[in-house]
Amino acid sequence: MQHSDKTVGGTHASASLAEADRLMTVCNSCRYCEGLCAVFPAMEMRRSFADGDLDYLANLCHACGACFIDCQFSPPHEFNVNVPKVLADVRADSYATYAWPQFLAPAFKRNGLAISLTCLFCIVVSLGYLVVITDASAIFAVHQGPGAFYALMPHNSMALMFGLAFAYAILAITLSARNFWRAIGPPPDASKAAPSIWQAMGDAGRLRYLDGGGAGCELPPGKPDRRRLFHHLTFYGFMLCFAATSVGTLYHYLLAREAPYPWYDLPVVLGTLGGVGLLIGPLGLLSQRTTRDMAVRPQNYNGMDTAFVLMLFLTSATGFAVLLLRATPALGITLIVHLGVVMALFLTLPYGKFVHGIYRFLALVRSAQERSGH
Repeated sequence: MQHSDKTVGGTHASASLAEADRLMTVCNSCRYCEGLCAVFPAMEMRRSFADGDLDYLANLCHACGACFIDCQFSPPHEFNVNVPKVLADVRADSYATYAWPQFLAPAFKRNGLAISLTCLFCIVVSLGYLVVITDASAIFAVHQGPGAFYALMPHNSMALMFGLAFAYAILAITLSARNFWRAIGPPPDASKAAPSIWQAMGDAGRLRYLDGGGAGCELPPGKPDRRRLFHHLTFYGFMLCFAATSVGTLYHYLLAREAPYPWYDLPVVLGTLGGVGLLIGPLGLLSQRTTRDMAVRPQNYNGMDTAFVLMLFLTSATGFAVLLLRATPALGITLIVHLGVVMALFLTLPYGKFVHGIYRFLALVRSAQERSGH
């Protein structure tokens, strides 16, 4: 589903898009905030705003709130210009608009419920699978040494189940990203995208536009916004955990070494460092939500933000539980819970807040292309 053009009569596909058009028209006349982030220079390249343009600008916005503080037309002014809040609503709506397959798009609206039910289902399936394929007493037995995990669930079964879930997530995210990229209208000379991709990687990797134009973000004033720190801990923690899994896979297939590994081995070290990031980062992001100015919070999708960061936290917490309890009778239960949480995370990645990173990166690529003239 795409909505890159206005509908008949100059209206938009949603009230949020119509309001975003009004605000961008006002901001395009003022241009006071053009130095704060990438949104306003991109806005100034347009005289009118189709739905795809507004989705692009919304995903380019990092919601630092600096424009809300600096704007002379922000509430209670009659113009009621609140760019962070309106673009947050448009941004959240865009996830469902470009989702693949489209019939699963409603999962974004009730994301907390959808993720909770998926997690519960995956844990129950994991438990049922172990009961069927193993002696029930084995679940509460002590398993130690290489291959201990596979005494509960055979490696090939584990690899097949999680491989299929991960492959589906990659497919769904890729096709959703394709829909978004087509809607925001890639520049004609997209073949010269390599420098823009490199620029976007740098901008995304350091969260360049979460600094309020360089002065830092304080919203409400007097309370520094530490979302950049917690985002970094979460993102790089996730990447370290992914690296740990990748190294473990190489150990298994290339070196014929079976998990669990000693605490000093590379997969465990990477997983531990990443797990710490996925404990501190999500908790920090949740704490920042409690101090965020209500004036710029989006109307909908609060559950989506909370559900995703909680899933990341639970993935790390249950992983640490497996690490700490792997030589005890509690291994079976903790492994069941951990595998269920990880499976649920994979299955819900395309239908939760995770996609905001993909869409934002594509928006940054588009922005870099526009600035370079390609």
